Amino acid sequence: MSDMLAQTQGRPPRGSRRGGGGRRRRGGERSMVPEAEFTSYYGRPIVKPSPWEADIPAYLFAGGLAAGSSLLAAGADLTGRPGLRRVGRVGALGALSFSMAALVHDLGRPSRFVNMLRVAKLTSPMSVGTWILSAYGPFAGAAAAAELVALLPADKRRGPLRLLELTGRPAGLVAAVFAPPVASYTAVLLSDTATPSWHEAYRELPFVFVGSAAAAASGLALIGAPTSETGPARRLAVGGALMELAMERRMEQSMGVTAEPLHAGRAGRLMRAARGLTLAGAAGAALSGRSRVLSALSGAALMAGSACIRFGVFEAGQASARDPKYTVVSQRQRMEREGPARHRPEDPEA
Repeated sequence: MSDMLAQTQGRPPRGSRRGGGGRRRRGGERSMVPEAEFTSYYGRPIVKPSPWEADIPAYLFAGGLAAGSSLLAAGADLTGRPGLRRVGRVGALGALSFSMAALVHDLGRPSRFVNMLRVAKLTSPMSVGTWILSAYGPFAGAAAAAELVALLPADKRRGPLRLLELTGRPAGLVAAVFAPPVASYTAVLLSDTATPSWHEAYRELPFVFVGSAAAAASGLALIGAPTSETGPARRLAVGGALMELAMERRMEQSMGVTAEPLHAGRAGRLMRAARGLTLAGAAGAALSGRSRVLSALSGAALMAGSACIRFGVFEAGQASARDPKYTVVSQRQRMEREGPARHRPEDPEA
């Protein structure tokens, strides 16, 4: 009855497909069946947008910054660059603390994070990520504490403080081992959801986040470390930026229609800003040499670009969940890529 009423009012029935014009068949005939265009029930979303707010992209950015800083600090420790090592270790602890604060704020209370440690579920990115953070955090904290102890006068560094100082290198190296998973697991966490633009980016998004983390950590080092020790940070900045930009480009090509939200609205502005800032920061890092001003400006650009790409990806995912087009069309494109044989029901008599 409602469908008949809809037709008399000149609009398609709810849940129908609509479109203009007919399709041309072989031989020049024109079909009377119009091109199909999906419309959901009253245009409502099929996938509910995530309840996450700005806390989560801030958590993604700070976690990547912490991981990259630990990796850079370990390299500085092994190559005799104490200033770069100190910035990396202390920066990792500060970024990790901010990341955990953002996560706990989103969860509502700290006990909910502790509750996630009651089980270890390898099929759950959230569970695996919680355990990775829990393993990484103490070692990153111990390495940073060793740096702070080293700033005390020699006569004060005795007993437990001296022992803590000696644990700096092994703790920093263990933190560096956990750094790549910390930088990449958040991309797996997003991709494991039903949000179209996040889910379709599962192939390249971890590489985008790892490159972005390396660029951000290099930016922090360029701001805080002595310019005479920032050679590795400048090289890592260029490498991380190139990896981020190249994989982000490839990601958009593989996402199909779900890449559209990355170019529209707030997400589009953030992604364009991320590319511009990352390119400018990488170029400045390569050319800065021992210029303190250019190093600091380049570092700030790299960190801002890394933050923008996290917020841009987050906003694009939310936008894709609000539009039913990206849910249905992406599923059809995936079925076309994989072929009909994979989706054909099995013959019970075979």
